[in-house]
Amino acid sequence: MAKWKERAVLLFKEEGIQKLENANVLVVGLGGVGSFAAEFLARAGVGNMTIIDGDVVDITNINRQLPALHSTVGKSKVQVVGDRLLDINPELKLTRIEEFLSPERVFDAVTADFDYVLDCIDSVTPKVNLILACKRKRVKVISSMGAGGKYHAEKVRVKDISKTEYCPLAKNIRKRLKAEGISKGVKVVYSYECPDYSSIENTDGKNFKKSFYGTNSWMPALFGLYAAETVVKYLIGK
Repeated sequence: MAKWKERAVLLFKEEGIQKLENANVLVVGLGGVGSFAAEFLARAGVGNMTIIDGDVVDITNINRQLPALHSTVGKSKVQVVGDRLLDINPELKLTRIEEFLSPERVFDAVTADFDYVLDCIDSVTPKVNLILACKRKRVKVISSMGAGGKYHAEKVRVKDISKTEYCPLAKNIRKRLKAEGISKGVKVVYSYECPDYSSIENTDGKNFKKSFYGTNSWMPALFGLYAAETVVKYLIGK
């Protein structure tokens, strides 16, 4: 057992550590939520991980995204996050896929080899496609809803998407999934805080993203923490 896992062994026990080392997890999206989720999973001792993102670090990411530093602006998020994960756990079996997943590629990317998928995408259509792929292939998934435009950490919850409230993104996703015959059975991280609509800014629609909210430094990280917690506890049977 690696020395750096000493504190985790005390809590998870040898059996739990072994389950984590054998686990295979997919993280899609390495922004404010996904970058933190991936790191929490690596530090927990997950042994096999695939990370997917086609973006590079932008200077506007610095206020909330783990890979974003002045020194990393313009660099691939997959490369920056991947290097960091391997520096945490050199024995991690890591697969890096540097692309924005098209609807067709989403279905190919999700396989029964994964014990869990973390949907950390911030655009509606790719997010819906990833959830649908997981449901149709019977792979467990947890999806991050909207962390933008919000302040209150104490209002973040993990619930079935059918039980979410006050989250515009969750409402949109529910509607899209219902049209595909899915009304429940999708675990999500969301906040029941009403977002600050005055912080919305429209985009050019690139990569299926039409708008975004102003975001602080802690809410995306917290969403990533809740997602990682959910996955780790499932993997060790807690």
